[in-house]
Amino acid sequence: MTLDLSLPTAHDDSEAPGKTSKWLAVAPMAFLSMTVAIPLIIIFVYSFLARPELGAGVVWKFDPTHYVKIFIQDRLDGTRSFDTRYLKVIWNSFYYSGITTVATLVLAIPIAMWIATRDPRRRVLLVFLVTLPFWTSILIRTYAITQLLDEKGVLGKIVSFLGYKGHFQILYTPTATVLGLIYTFLPFMILPIYASAERFDFRYAEAGYDLGARKMTVLFRIVLPQISPGIMAGVALVFIPGLGSFLQPDMLGGGKTNMIANVVANNYGQARNWPFGSALSVLLCVITLVATLLLSVAARKRKAKRV
Repeated sequence: MTLDLSLPTAHDDSEAPGKTSKWLAVAPMAFLSMTVAIPLIIIFVYSFLARPELGAGVVWKFDPTHYVKIFIQDRLDGTRSFDTRYLKVIWNSFYYSGITTVATLVLAIPIAMWIATRDPRRRVLLVFLVTLPFWTSILIRTYAITQLLDEKGVLGKIVSFLGYKGHFQILYTPTATVLGLIYTFLPFMILPIYASAERFDFRYAEAGYDLGARKMTVLFRIVLPQISPGIMAGVALVFIPGLGSFLQPDMLGGGKTNMIANVVANNYGQARNWPFGSALSVLLCVITLVATLLLSVAARKRKAKRV
């Protein structure tokens, strides 16, 4: 009787250490296909169909002109002209989402670094407080912001108490929209930056100070490059969902700061133009995909430089 001392060879990927069977992913992939892929395919198909003369819905007739109508306007005299309305809406989406990303980044870095330097017990409590807004519906939180920014609300009373006699109006302005977006997406920026800052070895910062570096030099040359994965993740989690924000410009902006999601909702609701709303939705998906690819390329380049 001889002993076989040879190492077992894995005939299947599932037998390799740390790997599981591919069949475990069947149910999640089926769920994602039903809830994500299939609705996107339906919207894509609707964008190439005709609009009925009366009512909502679509007519199963090929009509690709909805994409043209995003950029070209038909005048009453039969002529056509370049239409900038929807381009302005797209620009507003990028503009407000960009401001929100920069503002949340500036606020999140010191908060995340401060949390990461506390003792472990306090970190758990502080992270819990950051995630506390997720316990409430975003609709309720946005409505609470309207009560806060209203001229008869808390902020208006504070301004009146300080002796300001002029007309105070923040609600239903672009400023209110940006404040609502910052409030909504700030935790999405704090958490990934904190995850990177928690793993940061602060002895590198101490070494920089010992070598005579100033605070800003240590911050930009040592700290920020080390927590850049968290920063890139936070930027993606804020900027990309910010492009498709609906509640903040609708409830806080009062329709004065339309973003592309509001225009899509109006075409599905009030205008009952499902094909055109679908075309705008496809355009939003393409823009989001491009933004995601750009962020991914930037993250890879930064990672390559670090290596």
